[in-house]
Amino acid sequence: MPLKHYLLTPGPTPVPERVALAMAGPIPHHRAPAFEALFAEVREGLKWLYGTKQDVLTFASSGSGAMEGAIVNFFEPGDAIATVNGGKFGERWGKIGKAYGLEVHELNVAWGHAVDPALVEAALRENPRIRAVCVQASESSTGVAHPVREIAAVTGKTDALCIVDAVSALGTMPLPMDEWGIDVLLTGSQKALMLPPGLAFGAASEKAWKRNETAALPRFYFDWRRERDMQRKNQTAWTPAISLVVGLAEVLRWLKEMTLPEVYARHERLAKASRAAMEAIGCELFAKRPVVSLTTVVSPGGIDSDKLVKTLKTKYGVTLVGGQDAAKGKIFRIAHLGYFDDLDIVVAVAAIERALADHGWKAKPFGTGVGAALEVMATAEAK
Repeated sequence: MPLKHYLLTPGPTPVPERVALAMAGPIPHHRAPAFEALFAEVREGLKWLYGTKQDVLTFASSGSGAMEGAIVNFFEPGDAIATVNGGKFGERWGKIGKAYGLEVHELNVAWGHAVDPALVEAALRENPRIRAVCVQASESSTGVAHPVREIAAVTGKTDALCIVDAVSALGTMPLPMDEWGIDVLLTGSQKALMLPPGLAFGAASEKAWKRNETAALPRFYFDWRRERDMQRKNQTAWTPAISLVVGLAEVLRWLKEMTLPEVYARHERLAKASRAAMEAIGCELFAKRPVVSLTTVVSPGGIDSDKLVKTLKTKYGVTLVGGQDAAKGKIFRIAHLGYFDDLDIVVAVAAIERALADHGWKAKPFGTGVGAALEVMATAEAK
């Protein structure tokens, strides 16, 4: 019998049947009144999700497109920025900044650790030329949650912008843009928004839009001001990913039905259950300040995590991901953001217990991790 497949990666994530069915309908023309009405609904829904009064712009791109847009729309050639580099995506901030001729000050953090806000504060004090701090809310290469609220409080006392990549965070945890003073907030479609890849989103504060007035870096497709002017008319400057926008409207309706507190509580429950399961079977967690969107685990007993991930996929039908660069072969990552429930985690944990045994490591009896996960879930449900 062919394997049944379970997708537990931090992007793409599973697409709910309800959303897939919405996208399967006839495609409206993007300049027609029907699409304008739908896009107006989406725009208001995104403001609600972001916790902002500002426009949330939608782009046909991956999340990296939104990151590039966050650089080219708010700086002048030679400007200095600080980037929190504690993983592959923090590293990407620096690469984008350097590609556009910015002076990049990297705040290097050991993989698996979160940045100390005091380090950010010291960098801004020592170099007042720094015009922004770029950070991940969820560094999905390591599973670390950086202290975004505290960093925004630091930048809020200066002229520097707080630019946050929340591609694997928004929709899993509170990130109220206006309340926390985040200046630029980004996300993508293929994570907690439960859509296929192809959409990116960005919003900017009044402080950031003021900076945009003098920004002089080259831009064309990712010209946020031009895009804002068009989207305020419920149109896009360029051809949108129409089917994904249709799916996004359905996602936002569903999130409102569930309520954000319920969505956040589910992510917290799945995260705690996953951590408890891995610790119960004798594994070490990699992230010292873990996110709720995924759980990163040190592969035990010297097992190559890439080989473990391959066994999980080919023998048990469970797709996880391993580590990257410095963590390659050393960790595996269990995603639980978006369209996941308790039993998805039970399946993943059971498969991990079996696969570890296949590789010669069985510290505890089968079911130990599953039992620990179920206990956490039942306790959370009873509250």
